[in-house]
Amino acid sequence: MDRRHIVDDRYGNRPRGKGPALLLAVLLLSGCLGGVTLPTMRANGTGTAPHDPAATHLLPQGETPSAVIADLGARRSVLPPDSTYDRVARAVLSAAPGVEAAELGLARLRAEAAARNRWPTITPSLTLDSLAGLAAQLMIDQPLLDNGRRKAERDRALAEVDAAAVTLATRQNGRVFDGLSLYLSAEQARAQGQIAEAATARLTALRDIVLARIAGGLSDRSEDQIIAQTLTEMQATRDADARLRAQALADLAALAQAEVPADLTGLPPLVPPPQDEALSLIAATAQGARTLAEARITRAANLPGLSATTAINKQGATPGLTLGGVRLGPGSPALIAAADAAPDLVTRQIDEARHAADRRRTELEGRIATLRARRAQGDAVLGQTKDNLDLYEEQYRMGRRSLTDLTAQTAATARLERDQAALAFEIARAELELARDVGALVDGGDL
Repeated sequence: MDRRHIVDDRYGNRPRGKGPALLLAVLLLSGCLGGVTLPTMRANGTGTAPHDPAATHLLPQGETPSAVIADLGARRSVLPPDSTYDRVARAVLSAAPGVEAAELGLARLRAEAAARNRWPTITPSLTLDSLAGLAAQLMIDQPLLDNGRRKAERDRALAEVDAAAVTLATRQNGRVFDGLSLYLSAEQARAQGQIAEAATARLTALRDIVLARIAGGLSDRSEDQIIAQTLTEMQATRDADARLRAQALADLAALAQAEVPADLTGLPPLVPPPQDEALSLIAATAQGARTLAEARITRAANLPGLSATTAINKQGATPGLTLGGVRLGPGSPALIAAADAAPDLVTRQIDEARHAADRRRTELEGRIATLRARRAQGDAVLGQTKDNLDLYEEQYRMGRRSLTDLTAQTAATARLERDQAALAFEIARAELELARDVGALVDGGDL
């Protein structure tokens, strides 16, 4: 651009070659004011960030990741490949709206812009003088002493990328956990419904015997009333299980935006979860890095700085030095003191997050151990209860037990068996929670 021909003639006599230069200055000014949309932002026609898979992927090709992103990308899922869990997880992830990925892409673009803040800034300006003439100039500013402000801005942008990556991993793992929880609810209802269905069949057979005895005059209506009430309660339990299963499958289909295959059954064993740091601790670390960078920016803004400036207009280029960055006021010492206190605050926040994550892991591991012990004890009790039910049936045939006793024992056995079946799903849910907290429900390469 020929800087000598930016300004129009005051009286409307425009010399040759000045029109394109003035137009370029106007475009530069409008770009600074937000009037010009960058081509990459305009490609979608909506003014939003372009869809760039490399920009939204956790580990883009050709880019050196930070320690946080490298850690997240190296984590592996505890879900067995091609298992029921894996099929549910992939269905849920494929239906994810991609909000977190878009946030990560925007954070990368902001970091890319901040990485170029070492370059001088160019500020075009246009003024209208009293003689109705346009005067234009370019101001070039290059900080010489900024007290680490620009480096802190780059660090803040990188910390925001790390925070966005942790958010992506956290929400994706949470989304998979939600889908698997719905699957577990459906499976639990199915398993308990099968137990209730078997108990209903046995109680129906007992009632048929009572009705035959009543018809033959060998029994009165009291036994029938007791068995009928027990049968009605078991049928209601079975129907409730069916409704719970249908609702859980409907919720899972809505989450996955697809019908759930009917062959999804079973509880596949999980790979032992890794002893990685919890995602909450990594998030606290990323947020702490951002807080430290912002504190350094605040501190630099309240200290004197030095910049080299150059004003370019029709008279030529005018270099100079500018002393700036000083904000003197009653609150300046407090602002600097607050910035200096930020490292201590960040250290305390990270320690608190670490302690909370450790307590959470200990709680889940203790819950899993307790549930497994209860299940082992319950299996022994359930076996004895079933033996007692067989004994009741034998004693009934011998005339030593009544149908009401056999009915009560049948219902009690079904309730205990249902409770015992529920323990397996509680253990599975706790194991999935433990894997979710460390980001082990989704492969880092799939984020």
